[in-house]
Formats: sequence, structure tokens, C-alpha cells
Amino acid sequence: MSSDQSDDPLADARLDTLAIRAGIHRTAEGEHSEPIFTTSSYVFDSAADAAARFAGDSPGNVYSRYTNPTVRSFEERLAALEGGEAAVGTSSGMAAILSTCMALLAAGDHVICSRDVFGTTTSLFARYMAKFGVTVDFVPLLAPDQWQAAMRPETRLLYLETPSNPLCEVADIRQLADLAHAGGALLVVDNCFCTPALQRPLELGADIVIHSATKYLDGQGRCVGGAVVGSQALMNEILVFLRTCGPTMSAFNAWVFLKGLETLRLRMEAHSRSALELAQWLQQQPQVQKVHYAGLADHPGHALAARQQRAFGGVLSFEVQGGRDAAWRCIDATRIMSLTANLGDAKTTIVHPGTTTHGRLTPAQRAEAGINDSLIRVAVGLEDVADLRADLQRGLDAVG
Repeated sequence: MSSDQSDDPLADARLDTLAIRAGIHRTAEGEHSEPIFTTSSYVFDSAADAAARFAGDSPGNVYSRYTNPTVRSFEERLAALEGGEAAVGTSSGMAAILSTCMALLAAGDHVICSRDVFGTTTSLFARYMAKFGVTVDFVPLLAPDQWQAAMRPETRLLYLETPSNPLCEVADIRQLADLAHAGGALLVVDNCFCTPALQRPLELGADIVIHSATKYLDGQGRCVGGAVVGSQALMNEILVFLRTCGPTMSAFNAWVFLKGLETLRLRMEAHSRSALELAQWLQQQPQVQKVHYAGLADHPGHALAARQQRAFGGVLSFEVQGGRDAAWRCIDATRIMSLTANLGDAKTTIVHPGTTTHGRLTPAQRAEAGINDSLIRVAVGLEDVADLRADLQRGLDAVG
């Protein structure tokens, strides 16, 4: 092999890896994919027709901040997949969480949130909802007694991710739903890691499902979007907030997500197979101290995940020996995986959670969430798993 070939990480890549990776020539901007977007308002048949539509007396579109046919198609398809009555598309996953909070909470209300959520979700509750008089208690995901102890008469929402980001901890949705409902509260579950292809929280008692459509619902890292799924009554409340405040989904992005949903099950099964294979391999590597993936038989949530999920998903994390410096060396030595914080992509991504996705948390908050400096998260894509294993081997070799 020539030196030019040996310098090319794709020189010996297999078909699936080449189908995803070959021919990429990034600019200095570092883009991962290119978003495209479109249109605006609607023409009425007459002044009377316009008045009737604005008043809600006649069906039809008014303005794309209110309704859009493509967004509606996405909402209806996602609701059907999740087993919900309705869904609302939003401009991002965080917009989905914000819209849910603003529509359903008021000053004086109380929220219980898992400590094991995306760092920005923690910031939303702790920094911004507090400004509106909403109080929040953060409790360990796997401590139902602490969820119970945190309940108050004014508790309105229990919020969690399962599996969690980035440690892949698995909560008992049915148990927390029963707890919430006994106290007159709603259970909100972020289903981003599993999607309805692997897990349907509404069937397990949850009231609302949150999605960052940016992730697996798209599947190729092209667009940003979010969604909320639940009963028609709850979605009507959230839709009123969207119409008033405007964090709505663009029509083009909704079209991309529609296309993504068409292959969702096939992709999630493939992500899960490869992630399990990599997790099992990582467990055998001397530089790896611990692997976090519910598909592993020794994972504390393995049995529960096997009951409430169809497979274990495409995200895993692992801890290397040597702390942050070793973790950074491992990440920097990989040559196929994309160093980006996104996940749910056909392209495998790798990131250091402690300084990126959860970097805005205080050291104490990260410690409480179990996120240490040696932790690396990998969102396994659709490349050939042998090439991904070889890429991780390059990273582990750099750890020493």
C-alpha cells in the first residue's frame, strides 16, 4: 500500500462505510450537512373566507406560524407512530420542551426533573422557568423513593429521559407514571434515544412524549426540529402557545423528517445492532474502565430495558483511564467518526460530554449526574461496524 493510501482512513473501508463517507469535502465552515427551507402564507377565497378562517369557524390554513400542510403531515405520522392522539412540531427539541412548559405551567407550579437529562434541559428548568415562578427539584433518575419524596400538592410535571444522556440509564416509565398520576401530575418522557421504533412511552402510562427530531427522526443530520406528542387536549394547549410565540417548525424541515420516518425502524435496528457489538468489544479493551449501554447483560437497567424497549438503541458511552486528557486524546485520534455533539445520524459521532453537551453544568451538577472527565459518548451510525471498531482502536491506542 502506498503512503497516500495508508493516510486515507477510508482506503480499506467496506461498502456501507463508503456509501456514507466517501466524497465528503468539507469547507472551512465545518458543516456536517446543509439545511434548506421554504415558504410562508395562504390566499383566501374572499374576505368572508379570511374572516372565518381567522375566527376558527372554517377549516383551512391561515399563516405558517399557525398551520402548514407539510408540518401537519409530519405531526400526524409521528403521532400515529407514538400511539398518541396528536402531535405538535416545533423549531427544535428545546423548543418542544419550552413550549410544553410555557403552555402547561404557571407561577407557583412545581416540576420534578431527573438529574440525568441533557445539560440544556437542566438549564431551561433551573435558570429560565425559575424566572416565571416555577420551582424544580432535580432527583436521581433511578431513585423512585426520591421522586416520591419530592412530590408536592403543586407538582404539575415529572420530566425524564430514558435511556438517559449520556449514561444510558433506564427508568421504569410505568412506575413513574403511576407516581405522577397519584399526585395529579403529568409524566413527560424524552424519547429521543429510542424513538417510537424502539419504545412507546404513552403505552407505558406517560402523558407526553418529547422529541428532538434533529436526531433519529431525521436520521442524517440535515435539519433542526422538535415535537411534542400526547392527547388532543394537551396538544391544543401547546399549539396555542406556538401560534402566539412562534417557535414553529419550517415546512421544509417537516418534509425532511417525514422522509426520515419512512426508514426509522430499519435504521434504529441497525444502530442498535452495531452499538451492542461495539459496547461488547469496548468491555474487553484494557484502556476502558467502564461501558454504559443497556444492551450489556451486566448493565443495571438491562432487564428493564428489555421489557420496555424493542432494542437498546444506538448511543453508548465509556470511560477511559487517564481522565480528560486521555479522553481528548482518544477522541482526537479517531479519523472516521465525526467530532460533533449531534446524535441519531447515519454518520457515527463522538464527543466529550463533560466539556460540550453538559459543559454548562457546574462541576457539582456533573458529579451528581455521574458525568466524569473520562467519559466519552459515541452515537453509533450506519457505517460498517468493523470500520468503527478500527477507528475506536485508533483512539484507544492514543490513550496509552
